[in-house]
Amino acid sequence: MGIIKVENIRVFAYHGCLKEEAKIGSDYRVDLKVKANLQPSAESDQLKDTVDYVFLNRIIKEEMNRSSHLLETVCRRILDRIFKEVDMVSKATVSVSKLNPPIGGDVQQVTVKMKDERKKANTD
Repeated sequence: MGIIKVENIRVFAYHGCLKEEAKIGSDYRVDLKVKANLQPSAESDQLKDTVDYVFLNRIIKEEMNRSSHLLETVCRRILDRIFKEVDMVSKATVSVSKLNPPIGGDVQQVTVKMKDERKKANTD
């Protein structure tokens, strides 16, 4: 097993429960960690044998562009797409942070972090 991290992805998006957030948008940071068997790619030196982090970044950007009330919803969508579209990933952790959230006071960021793993295939 091995780990691939795509960290500190900066995105401007329109998430939040307040109407103003949906209009003016905010800055976000996304961090992703995936686990996969990286031995085949270590031996072959071929992109087709590994998890393409460019593709992971595209999934994140596309899901961040879909407006949601909650960061939890965005995290779930990102995880669902990764497990649906990247067969090699066995586990994933995603963190979505809203920078300078409008919650009153001096708060640098709020973060929602979710983990999941690929469901085992039912062999019945």
